[in-house]
Formats: sequence, structure tokens, C-alpha cells
Amino acid sequence: MGFYPARELLPFFIDDGCGGIRETNLSETTNVRVAVDVRCELGEGPLWHPKRGRLLWFDIKGQTLFEASVDGGGLRAFGFGEPVSAAGWIDATDIVVASATGLQRLNLETGARTTIASLEAANPLTRSNDGRVGPGGAFWIGTMGLKTEAGAGALYRFADGKFEILRTGMTVPNSIAFSPDRRRAYFSDTREKRIMVFSLDAETGAPTGNADIFVDLAAEGLKPDGAVVDAAGYLWSAQWGSGRVARYRPDGVFDRAVDLPVSQPTCPAFGGPDLKTLFVTSAWQGFDATARDAEPLAGAVFAIDVDAAGQCEHAFIG
Repeated sequence: MGFYPARELLPFFIDDGCGGIRETNLSETTNVRVAVDVRCELGEGPLWHPKRGRLLWFDIKGQTLFEASVDGGGLRAFGFGEPVSAAGWIDATDIVVASATGLQRLNLETGARTTIASLEAANPLTRSNDGRVGPGGAFWIGTMGLKTEAGAGALYRFADGKFEILRTGMTVPNSIAFSPDRRRAYFSDTREKRIMVFSLDAETGAPTGNADIFVDLAAEGLKPDGAVVDAAGYLWSAQWGSGRVARYRPDGVFDRAVDLPVSQPTCPAFGGPDLKTLFVTSAWQGFDATARDAEPLAGAVFAIDVDAAGQCEHAFIG
């Protein structure tokens, strides 16, 4: 596995675990390495399973779910025969998986699958995209057109056995993530170059009003893809086409960025025994042979050691 030094030297602030905030500089300890030697055409949806101590992620175009240990060992693959994009954990063996046609329960030991609910199953032109389990155990999932048709997708929340539509007319829904105080839900439509935020009921995890702009990246031409929020409430955004994961303060102010050796990072997730490894999926979608030669690591899963802890992902109880 190759190691690639992070080029950013900006200081940033982390929770010290005792209720305080201290300054640190990750340039001395941070590196970017290939975590798993797999090249996904459209890698997405990384999830650290806290009961298994293993990383899950998808190749949407390859219609496959992968599972591996923190060092990339013990690689396993589950083919679905349709696009799959996001997951949440249920218990030590079972997960919920978002596919093009619905939510499925998968047993990672036996491979057995059962359908939980249909999602736009009657629409053959759409698929699931970014998703995550939120406070209260509900599964948030976005859909989009198979050919990225403008406005073909929507944002949903699955709770109490049914889907609630939160937003329609979306093109590329992404950036679904939640604050550690359970009071914020983030999302984006990558084409609009803005990350949005809902206020949540801290007990139920349900939105309490309309979404507001968290950060507008249009002026910089940045395309927010997947995102995750750390234990201190800072949002880490993979930025498609920009080759970096950027960190934003809870007030939306840019904090710092970590550069990657690929141009199309797709989604970050915290994992590892102390939740201080930032895993990032990537893609080679849309590349011709020349572009693939120029970015031989495109599609890999990267691991970045960071001096900031993530949150344990919520369990799905939908």
C-alpha cells in the first residue's frame, strides 16, 4: 500500500474528549494511504460497522457491496444484480442496504436477503444514491436518475415502516450526515453546489421545518459529494472533481482540507478501533483510457489517520 503525505498545513481544532477544544496540526501525523486494493467505477457509501469492526462500501456501477477489515484484509463481495449505494447497521450480522428498487436486509454471514420496503421500484429510470441512518434509527436516502436527469430524484426518510418525502426535484442527492447533538441533518444536491441543513427533533430525529443553506460552494465551483460529521460537530465533505475532503466548522466556515491522489472522491466515513481513521471512497466513472492511466488509484478506498474522532453510526430500527 502506498502512502501519500497530506499537503495542507493549516491548523484546526478538535474536541479533547474532556469538554474542551484544543488546537492541533494534522500535517505532522496525517497521511493518505490506499486502504483496500479494489478499483470501483463508482465507489460510494462507506460504513464502519461497530459490531463487526469492519468497513463496508459499494461500487454502484458494479452493483456490489464490499466488506473488509481495517487493513483491507478478509475482503468479501456481495453482488446484488442492481445498483446498490448505501447501508446502515442493524446488529452484529445484519445490515440494511439501499438498492435501485428498495431497502433490503442483508445477513453478512449467510448472504440471505429480504425486502424491507420498495423505493421507486415502479420507476426504472432511477436508483438510490447517498444514504445514512439518522437519530432515532430512521434511514435517510436520496434517489437520482440513472443518467443523472435533472430533477429526477428525491430525498426520503424511512421511519415507522414507511417513506416520508422530504424533498423532490433533486438531481444528485448527497452529503447526508448528522450532528452529534442530534439536532441537525445535512444533505446536498451536488449539482446545486450547496450543502443544506434541516433542524431536527432531538428525540425522534424528524425534521422540524424547512432546510436552510449550511454552506454555498457555487462561487468556488466546488461539488459536494458525500459527507460525515465528526464528534466535535465539524462536517467533512468529499468534493467531486476537486481531489479533496474539506472540513467545515459547525457555523459553515471552511476549516481545512486534505488532498487526495484522485480527482473524484465520493464519500468519507470514520472508522477503526478509535474512530480516528477517515475512510474515503472514490471513482473512475467517466474516465477514458488516458484519464485512467493518469489516475491509477481512482476507485480505491483511502484511509487517512486524523487527530479527530468520528461518531459511532446510528443503528437502523426503521
